Amino acid sequence: MSKANVKKIGLWNIVGLGVGGAVGSGIFVTLGSAIEKTGRSILPITVICVFYMLLAYWYNLGMSGIFVIDGGDYSMKGMLLPPILTGYGGWTNVIWAFGFTGYSLALTSYLGNLFPVVADHSKLVSSIVLTLFFLLSMKGNRIVTLFQNVATALLVVALVLFVVIGIPNVNAADFFNAAHDGGFFHGGFGGMISAIAIMGWACQGTTMGPVGVVPITKNPKRTIPMGILVTCVVVSVVYGLMSYVASGVLPYEQIAGQNLSVTAAAIMPQGLFAFFVIGGGICAIISSFLAVLAMIREPLSHMADDGWFPAVFRTKSKDGYPYFCFLLTYIVALVPILTGMSVGNAISMLMIPTMLINVYLNAACMIIPKKYPEQFAKRSIKMPVWLFNACSILGGFCAAVVAITLFKDLTVQDAIVAAGVIIIPLIFSAIALKTGSVSAKDLDAKRQEIIDAALEADK
Repeated sequence: MSKANVKKIGLWNIVGLGVGGAVGSGIFVTLGSAIEKTGRSILPITVICVFYMLLAYWYNLGMSGIFVIDGGDYSMKGMLLPPILTGYGGWTNVIWAFGFTGYSLALTSYLGNLFPVVADHSKLVSSIVLTLFFLLSMKGNRIVTLFQNVATALLVVALVLFVVIGIPNVNAADFFNAAHDGGFFHGGFGGMISAIAIMGWACQGTTMGPVGVVPITKNPKRTIPMGILVTCVVVSVVYGLMSYVASGVLPYEQIAGQNLSVTAAAIMPQGLFAFFVIGGGICAIISSFLAVLAMIREPLSHMADDGWFPAVFRTKSKDGYPYFCFLLTYIVALVPILTGMSVGNAISMLMIPTMLINVYLNAACMIIPKKYPEQFAKRSIKMPVWLFNACSILGGFCAAVVAITLFKDLTVQDAIVAAGVIIIPLIFSAIALKTGSVSAKDLDAKRQEIIDAALEADK
């Protein structure tokens, strides 16, 4: 079916896609850790963080209002990144292994609320969970689609129950009394910044889904940016309500660093609590786990085909499953589980390099007004050049703050690992370019193809 015959989607479809992509496992995984850093002030932090992370992904918002880019986030990076950072960006698909570490640990934590014996063998259970999901990834994407349809419905019901049942259990007077319980602005300004950095994982998905559906969107240069902005408003309200309940029902000491099931157990009867843990926490994590495994399959395969990995990594099954690429990702995900890395630090391993790339991408947006004056003149978000450039700089700054804060809060052992996660992919990318495994000329040609396609689509 040609693009012309595809039924186009509108603003509210984009909002639904954005909200669905943003509200998921992240809030179940990170909220307790963020409360530990800042206490009950997590309420304004979650609201602020949604828009803070929008700035950290400024290039998605800024470029979607200027170009019609069919390839979404991938093509946007292709337009802006130099060869070595193209390889580094590709390596982030392997670095997603730490996300799988976080998912496995978080899923084990939620299972432990239903089956206490699980908590006594968390490393073993997390390792088994990780292994099972990688084995499932060999079965293709059909299982992902089937499961996500059910998981999304259960997740919505679980979140509604958590908020509706929880709000009456919060004493508003005590919640907003800064002196009560010692939990409000716990950790001071530094704690607030750490909480924003931690919540970045849960708040970063508002742009990626919308920019990926440009080819089937009505008037994408206007609809995509507007959809992203409306998505941020909706997500900030949802997260604000959840954080209000999560931090306001129980004393700070009982909820700091804990997952949402601790609060759910205090406000729900046993049957609803079990549903919340399974339909909310467990389903959200499983859904995200499967979706990301499916998401990185093709990028990993292309990385191998393009020469960024050794030749053996090009080995695939009949249906294109990249065995060695996934084996590498599995090993990288398993080691932190066996060494006792925390959920928060595992997520930091993924967020730090992602945010460092975003620093470059956001800053690089400043070349757009001069390099593409005709497209910039027809932008849907009517802002002067100085404001566009200011947002690009501020977006780079926001991304840098997240990366630096997460790195600062790591243990010494995990900080060494994080440094390796940053440096080793750069070294491998440089070697691939130096040895000719990857041609810089070919990369430049592909970049020009993306640019030409974007310019042609705007005519």
